[in-house]
Amino acid sequence: MGANRLGEKKMTGEERRAYIIHLLKNSKEPIRGKTLAEKTNVSRQVIVTDIALLKTGDEPIIGTNRGYLYIQDETSTKLHRRVIVCNHTPEQTKLELKTIVDFGVSIIDVIVEHPYYGDLTGSLMISSRFDVEQFMNVISTQEASLLSVLTGGVHLHTIEADSIEKLDGACEALQKLGILLTENT
Repeated sequence: MGANRLGEKKMTGEERRAYIIHLLKNSKEPIRGKTLAEKTNVSRQVIVTDIALLKTGDEPIIGTNRGYLYIQDETSTKLHRRVIVCNHTPEQTKLELKTIVDFGVSIIDVIVEHPYYGDLTGSLMISSRFDVEQFMNVISTQEASLLSVLTGGVHLHTIEADSIEKLDGACEALQKLGILLTENT
């Protein structure tokens, strides 16, 4: 068998997937597939397959635009979630996202309702202004379209915080900006 970068024998698929879970569970930040591939000495495509196998095995892994995340058990810390409906132009996206995170609220996803495909959900996992800047940079440099473009600006966000007051503050600020349409608590 070939050797990996640590000079050890090459990992089996099962060992590699266990190592990927270990890395993801112990990281507070998303880990890119390329990084996982380098750490395990396999191709990016092998990592994509490993992640798919782990997901089918009920591992709570999500893919974001910044990499893979392992969703930790939320029972240890009580987090409050709310789904909000927003409407704004693409130019107001940065303002919307920064307004939400400035209240200590995380943006879990974006959801739009497509007339043919139904609900389309994109994982965001944005929790800081730094995350907002990274997201906006990817959208800009990759010339990608926002999902809300499909629906004339109307979209939903699942937001999350450690207190209801933080969620309320973010929603009130969005309301004042004319971005918030409704919220479901």
